[in-house]
Amino acid sequence: MIPERYTPELIEEYTSKGYWRPITFPHFWERNAILFPDKEALVDSKTRLTWAQAMRLIDRIALGLVELGIKRDELVLTQLQMSLEYYLLRTALEKAGIIHLPILRSYRHDEVEHFATRISAVAIFTPWKLRGFDHFQMMEELRPRLPQLRHVIVVGDEVPQGAISLKKMMETPLEEKYPPDYLDSRRFRYNELSWLLSTTGTTGAPKLIEHAPCHRVYQSEIWIELAKLTADDVTIVSGPSPAGPNNPAFFWAPMVGARIVMLEIWDPEEALKLIEKEKVTILGGTPSQIALMLNVPNFDKYDVSSVRFIPTTGSGLPHRIAEEAEREFGCPIINIFGGAETGGIATFNPLDAPFEHRVATVGKPKPGNEVRLVDEHGRDVPEGEIGEVVFRGPSIAPGFYQDPERNRDDYVDGVWIKTGDQGRWDEHGNLMIVGRIKDIIIRAGQNIFPGEIENLLFTHPKVANVVIVGMPDPVMVERACAYVVPKKDENFTFDDMVSFLKGKVASYKLPERLETMDELPLVGGGSAMAKVDKELLRADIIEKLKKEGKLSDT
Repeated sequence: MIPERYTPELIEEYTSKGYWRPITFPHFWERNAILFPDKEALVDSKTRLTWAQAMRLIDRIALGLVELGIKRDELVLTQLQMSLEYYLLRTALEKAGIIHLPILRSYRHDEVEHFATRISAVAIFTPWKLRGFDHFQMMEELRPRLPQLRHVIVVGDEVPQGAISLKKMMETPLEEKYPPDYLDSRRFRYNELSWLLSTTGTTGAPKLIEHAPCHRVYQSEIWIELAKLTADDVTIVSGPSPAGPNNPAFFWAPMVGARIVMLEIWDPEEALKLIEKEKVTILGGTPSQIALMLNVPNFDKYDVSSVRFIPTTGSGLPHRIAEEAEREFGCPIINIFGGAETGGIATFNPLDAPFEHRVATVGKPKPGNEVRLVDEHGRDVPEGEIGEVVFRGPSIAPGFYQDPERNRDDYVDGVWIKTGDQGRWDEHGNLMIVGRIKDIIIRAGQNIFPGEIENLLFTHPKVANVVIVGMPDPVMVERACAYVVPKKDENFTFDDMVSFLKGKVASYKLPERLETMDELPLVGGGSAMAKVDKELLRADIIEKLKKEGKLSDT
């Protein structure tokens, strides 16, 4: 199934220029099984597999799913922790030509039913019980409302009656029953829809973003070259998503034969233990995850000297976190700008770019990517001014699954995807991101970009975390409110904040209210992969203003 937005002209453009190649991720696993059969490929807390062993299990799973009668291009849900089985499964699904949508393991009845119905899932892969919750029982309760669901496949050593065992599938030597090329007609081609990724949002239904091998391979090739990745490297899976901060492990590693180690349940100290034990060299993570690791009280007792590069994504990289990470880990850190829809848009050479450039900007567009800054009418803004970042290029995801309205509205002229980010070019030609369009605070007609203030406050020695949101005002329309999490045993006051910011930014940008909290609310399962729930904070400040009589209910 070729995605609707992948027109013949677009495919020809990027293949003829060499950006897209007719290769998929199972090809890399097959190659590695031949080149490095006895080299370790995949490690979790229970199992260690070589490339040859992993490839055999991938084939067994793929053939087992075919034997279940799951057809090419049918869709399935996966609700699993980041285990070895999940990694093998996603590769097997691609080889068997079955589209999958991973969802958060924290989702319950309503969310699971929504996604299963949304994609007409014919199967779901789930644990039996995890962290005290019976996932299989949930599926039994949902089954009467999901007539299209044919199979519940349980991952784990113990499987309840009525479920299919993935472990048994992996132990059945189906490769002896079928010729080696049996799956060739089933496997996805480089430009076909192979998996979906859902976004977490504060309002409305999550978007389902289409993915094809071609744009993922292209993105990975750029980073492999920049990071000088080789088969000697060790990558880590440290969060609940098979994308974003986990890109080095899921996409870069198999392309060069690098080892992949998996942290099934995120915990900052467990991450440090795994880094030391497995000698991790490429530490992908969100800025929040890196900060949480740095804040582990006994950080110094762990040997993290193996880490040579930290790529982060998922949110902006505060100056203070970047500075501390480079000091404590002893290697460069870089924030990859982009999203699930866009892939990485721009970057630096992480090994030689100056620190200030890497922290203050997101670099220059990747080869093949074209970036524009436009106003609300889609017109290019004058040089030096701020505009919305839109771009086109071979790293872009195909589009939104069965969502023609969004595919129309989220693109300028049907080609340039809107990022929702405001940016401007610096004097070196690097792209600076100044904030999200929806987060801009307009105070008496003057724009305040929250990211600018947040990055400054992050450098305050008393501040552990901060978010700036707009609060309604009858005179100014909006004013800025700072929600701050002080560091342990620190007292952060309004005067501390204002005196620190004065002279650094224009007076109209100064936050006019301070709220302190023990922690910021998160969207997306409450993990370190999640983003701060700014909508909840906006609602919170509105409610406070109403109670104080500073804002009417009308």
